[in-house]
Formats: sequence, C-alpha cells, structure tokens
Amino acid sequence: MAPRGFPYADLQSFIAALEEAGELRRVTVPVDPTLEISEIVTRTVRAGGPAILFERPTRGDMPLVINLFGTEKRMAMALGVDRLDEVGERIGAIAKPELPVGWSGIREGIGKVLQLKSMPPKKVKTAPCQEVVLRGDEVDLNRLPGLQVWPGDGGIFHNFGLTHTKHPETGKRNLGLYRLQQHSKNTLGMHWQIHKDSTAHHAVAERLGQRLPVAVAIGCDPVVTYAASAPLPADIDEYLFAGFLQGERIEMVDCVSVPLQVPAEAQIVLEGYLEPGERLPEGPFGDHTGYYTPVEPFPVLHIETMTMRKKPVYHSIITSKPPQEDHGLGKATERIFLPLAKILIPDIVDYDMPASGVFHNCLIVSIRKRYPKHAQKVMSAIWGAHLLSLVKLIVVVDEDVDVHDYNEVAFRAFGNVDYARDLMLTEGPVDHLDHSSYQQFWGGKAGVDATRKLPTEGYTRGWPEEMTMAPEVVSLVDKRWKEYGL
Repeated sequence: MAPRGFPYADLQSFIAALEEAGELRRVTVPVDPTLEISEIVTRTVRAGGPAILFERPTRGDMPLVINLFGTEKRMAMALGVDRLDEVGERIGAIAKPELPVGWSGIREGIGKVLQLKSMPPKKVKTAPCQEVVLRGDEVDLNRLPGLQVWPGDGGIFHNFGLTHTKHPETGKRNLGLYRLQQHSKNTLGMHWQIHKDSTAHHAVAERLGQRLPVAVAIGCDPVVTYAASAPLPADIDEYLFAGFLQGERIEMVDCVSVPLQVPAEAQIVLEGYLEPGERLPEGPFGDHTGYYTPVEPFPVLHIETMTMRKKPVYHSIITSKPPQEDHGLGKATERIFLPLAKILIPDIVDYDMPASGVFHNCLIVSIRKRYPKHAQKVMSAIWGAHLLSLVKLIVVVDEDVDVHDYNEVAFRAFGNVDYARDLMLTEGPVDHLDHSSYQQFWGGKAGVDATRKLPTEGYTRGWPEEMTMAPEVVSLVDKRWKEYGL
C-alpha cells in the first residue's frame, strides 16, 4: 500500500498535522530545560499523552518539541500509514521472490526494495536550514534549549541530533542518531558506541591522521528522523531508505563549511570536525536502560558553523527506563524489518521486542517447529544476525502463540520448559550501554525453548493436549452474554 499523508515538508508540517489530529499540546508558560521538561514529559508518556510543544523554554531562543513518536499511532502518522505493519508489508511484497539465506540475503532484500521503489536524494542549491549562518565566534550552542534530563547527568545533552559522516576512503555516507553532550558553546562530545558505523569512519580517519568532517542536523522531517534510527546495514544509504518510506526524493543541500550534505528542510545544522586522537570525558548520562552510563572518553566535535531557519523549532527526546518515547521508534523498527528478518531467518513466523527489554535485551520469536532442536537452531541464527547479535534473552514459542501477548508468552515460558534441557547458554557481544555484563561489550546470553517438545528431542511422555472450549459453546455464550447480566 502506498504511503498516505505525504509529504510532510518539514517538522513544522508534521507538528501541524499532529495538532489537527489532537495529538499535540502547546505549553505557553516558561519551563526549565534542566529537569523540569524531563519530569513533565515522563509523566505525559506514561499516561499515553500527546506530543508537546514548549513555546518558552527558559534556555535558548526557540521553542522545543518532544514526544513526537511516543505512541504507535503517532509513529504510524509519522510514516504516513494507519498501521506500522503496512510498511513491512510493502517491503515484503517487493522482496518476496527467493533470495539467498544469510546476511547477504537481508542485504539483497533491502537493496532490491530500494532499487525498485526509492529515489536517490535530490540536491538543491538553497535551503531553509541555511537561512541564518553563524560562523566562528558567532556559534553558540546556548541558543538551543538543550536538555538536562536527570539530576546526575554530566550537563546539557542534545538527544536528537542526526549525525552525518563519510567514510574517508570510500566516501560512503552514514546517518546515525547519537547523544551529544555540550562541552562548551562550540564543542560537543560524540557518544559513538563501539558497534556504530560512524565509529568505523572515525577509526579510519584517525588511522590516516585526518580530521573527520561531521554535520549534525536537528529537527528533520519525521521520515528522515526515523531512518536515522533504523538498524540498516552499513552499505545501505539511509536517505534511499527514507525516500522509499516517503515515496519522494529527500532534498539535500551542501553544507557551508564541510564536504557533506544535510536535509534541506532541517531546523538547525551544526558543522565541524573531529581532531584525530582527541578525546574528552563524556557522561554520566541517564540512558534508556534506566541507569546512568559511566564517564568514558569520546571524540570531540569542534563546531565551525551553525546554520538554522529564521524561526526554528528544536527537537529532542527524553531517555529513561521504559516506557518512554523511544517505544514508538523501536516498535516501528520491529514491524518494518520483520519481512527482512524472515529473509535472513526463514524459520521466523513473528517476533516481538518488549519495550521493557529496551528492545535489544529480549526477543520473543514464534516458529513453525518442524524438527528436533529447531528452536535452538533459530536462537543461533538470531545471535549471528547483524545487530540482533546483541540480544541477551531469546524466548522461542510455537506459531500458534501470540508473541505480543506477554501473558501468553510467560505462560509458555514458565510451563513448557525443563531448564535442564531447554535452556541454551552462551556468550557473545552485548550493547555498549549494558551494565550487567562483567566485561564491557560482551557477556552471557540465554535462549529458552518454550515450544512443545517432540519425541525426537527425548521427550517420551506424550505432550499433553491443551484445553480449549468447544467452539459451539463459545458461540452460544457470545450470543447470550447480555442475558447473564454480568
């Protein structure tokens, strides 16, 4: 199904659409970006509340919008669909012909989708994001209403900056979403985690003894913003993916002072470079794990130029233990990439990434079980699949189990498992932010086989029949329900 409601020309048009739909509220009184906004937004998210436009933050000289993606409804609006699964269905319909199984398969699947249905970015000569150009001493990050979200944070952070880099040797572009700590009025700490593509770009630049140019765009249209968060393979251009999602070419403009391009309709752009070998302490930061991440040395972005619209809107996000706004982004990724995950691991019927597991700590998978130890085969395949390698707990259930019904999944995981036989323990890579692993970057993992057991797996007792009510009785009670007065 083709996308509807597009294009959102920019962040302002998406804000207007949300407001018209009753999905956004304006706060007209002054509010402090240090802690106060965080507490307001956290309460709003947990109540299933609207996006918020703070018109008068007490730091900076522009309004701040937040919680744009905090519900599945708003995330679907952002992508121009009624249901998030619609995007995955579009991808699946195109990538349906047989493709090689394995990582090459998922890469080919994405490449085929983009080749057939997307359009490359369109270069423009002038852009709203460059209506105001500040250089040198004019650059001042204090013009932005950056947030301090938690009392123990190391200072002000800019949490929704879309970071652009290029591979110094191949010229391949990368778009990523990383937190940015404000060190001074013109420097930022770049929290580039070890598994991220920008980290690889920086490593090559340092090996060559070169500065790495960087451009950070804040306040892009919702499709580009989502694409920055999507777990795409390194050789897939995020702007091709955004073009596929939006059904229109994304307009890009050359930066003023670095050899990079940014979305023409962005609100604010920070242009600068990383000096090879330079690091500064970054953190602590209250992250989506629910804990403060420790202080670590990270690269420093020196901002030479700051461009913006004449009337920009600053976009940010709150991080905390779930539920929080990133639920919408994570759920979109789950549904959009399901067809591609099935190319990579054809055994998968459906999967769910619980928000309480911060999306990468736990994966619930349903399979059509066909042979002994099929569940364990799927676990091993998941741990070998790109960023799914970071999953710490995999629960495998039969195809008739709704993976999104956590009560049903728990019933199977608690009752269908002999933990002496059905538990797989291993070690492997974990997320950079994982605090539970005894060594940073790697730790223990578990796979739980909660499927029905087969005689060929050594289960010889005869698996019991599950209780279900007779369909005619269910139908009778449905018809008479009002009579019962219950």
